[in-house]
Amino acid sequence: MKLLYVGDPMCSWCYGFGKEMTELMAMHPELDLEIIVGGVRAGATDVLDQTGKEFRLGHWARVEAQSGLPFNRAALMARENFVYDTEPVCRAVVAARKLAPQADLLSVFRALQHAFYVDGLDTTDGRVLAGVLAVHLQMDTETVLRMWQDADTIVQTKADFVRARALGVRSFPALLLETGDGVVEVSGGYAQVEQLHQRLLQVKAA
Repeated sequence: MKLLYVGDPMCSWCYGFGKEMTELMAMHPELDLEIIVGGVRAGATDVLDQTGKEFRLGHWARVEAQSGLPFNRAALMARENFVYDTEPVCRAVVAARKLAPQADLLSVFRALQHAFYVDGLDTTDGRVLAGVLAVHLQMDTETVLRMWQDADTIVQTKADFVRARALGVRSFPALLLETGDGVVEVSGGYAQVEQLHQRLLQVKAA
C-alpha cells in the first residue's frame, strides 16, 4: 500500500494540509508516500490585480483559521506585476525528486510552501526556487537550477499534471491510497490529521 498526495505548493489549502500530512506520516510509518504535482494554475499568464489579491487573502484567512499556519499577507499585497503561475514551483518539486530520490519529498514540498507563504519569496522565479532547494537538499544552487531548467524535468512535470487528472483529481489537495486492488480516496480536499487517520483506517480495513 502507498499514499498518493496530489497537490500544488502554491495552493493555499495544500499549504495548510502540509502540517496534517507530516503528522499523518508520523502516525503511519509503514506507508510510503508519493507526491504528484497537480498544477493548479500552471501556465497562467494573467497579472494578479488588487481584486485577485483580495480574493486570495480571503482563502488564506480560512486556511489560517483551520490550520493555524501563518501567512505573509504584506508580501502578496506589495507584489507588483505578479503572474500566479504554479508550473515553476511544481517543476521544482519534480527537480528535487530527480536530484535526490531518497529525500523526504514532503519536507521539500513544505519548504517551497514556506518560502512563498511565510518568507514571501517569488516562487515563480527559477533562481529563487533553486536557492530554496539548494539549502534544503544541501546542493549547489547552479546544479539545482540546471535540473529545474532541464527539458526532461519540464516533460515530467507535465506528466504529473496528466496523471493527476487521470486519477480523477479535480481539486487540491487530494490524498489517495494505492492498494493491490486499485486506488481509493482518503481525502478530497483539506482535512485535519485525526480525520485522515480514521479514514485511512477504514480504507485499509475494507
